[in-house]
Amino acid sequence: MTNAFTPRQLPLDLGHEPGYSRDDLIVSASNMAAVDIVDRWPGWISPVVVLAGPTGSGKTHLAAVWKAEAGAIVIDARNIAAVSGEKGPFLIDDIGGGPIDEPGLFHLINTVRQSGSSLLMTSRKWPANWPVTLPDLASRLKAATTVEIGEPDDMLLSGVLYKLFADRQVAVDPNVISFLVSHIERSLSTANRIVERLDRAALEKKSKITRALAASVVTAVDEGQAAFDL
Repeated sequence: MTNAFTPRQLPLDLGHEPGYSRDDLIVSASNMAAVDIVDRWPGWISPVVVLAGPTGSGKTHLAAVWKAEAGAIVIDARNIAAVSGEKGPFLIDDIGGGPIDEPGLFHLINTVRQSGSSLLMTSRKWPANWPVTLPDLASRLKAATTVEIGEPDDMLLSGVLYKLFADRQVAVDPNVISFLVSHIERSLSTANRIVERLDRAALEKKSKITRALAASVVTAVDEGQAAFDL
């Protein structure tokens, strides 16, 4: 009896990671103000800067660019006091969504202001919406420079998609990019996931990445399928 089932050829996972250098950064209206303030360091008006924006808006990329430029020390928002005695600059990524070491943050901000150092924080919320109960800390946060990052606009999302495909040495037609920009969640993390799935699907099928293939992958991702038939 012949087995009619033909196993799919699974491509090797070559571990393509998105680049987080300044050269990898794509600038558009949605992130221009945030890119500008990162580029202007160390000439900040306020020593404390907050980049606030939704998930997938590029905050982590900007934080990585600044960390590399400033040689910043990365701090856990739950244990800020652990860096007591350090001179900085300091980076706290993704603060405000959970517990905060409030006394530690208050003293860190005071240290940064007195020493002429810098503190960059990224968050999905504006500081006024962080779970802060210390009045003195709330006052310090009001004095920080907060820059909003919007959801990726068409220009940024299409630029990121082109770059993600180029990083994998994959050429795609503009109509595929236009389809993806119109149909995927407006998030840079989603763009990376879609490109990875599309690349794997095309390798399995040994075909180009077409609009039809893109539609299949987007539908599968929207429906939360870990795997899908193509």
